[in-house]
Amino acid sequence: MGVYSDRIRTKLTQAFQPARLAVVDDSARHHGHAGADVDGGETHFNVEIVAAAFAGKSRVERQRMIHAVLADELQERVHALSLKVSDT
Repeated sequence: MGVYSDRIRTKLTQAFQPARLAVVDDSARHHGHAGADVDGGETHFNVEIVAAAFAGKSRVERQRMIHAVLADELQERVHALSLKVSDT
């Protein structure tokens, strides 16, 4: 795992205490696309998270919660997050 993968995993775990969390660096599939870093990767991620903290929240609210927690990463290096979020 890389620095940003670890940061994303740590922050989401601390914020939401997920029952399930998968963080996958998908940067290699985006080679040549906007925001892709050929040398270092860690620009595009797929995140699957299941946490009780998302109960009763809409899809947009859940995404906003995650984006707020990962604001620094999104500003620094992460170009894209694909999110699959649920409470069960």
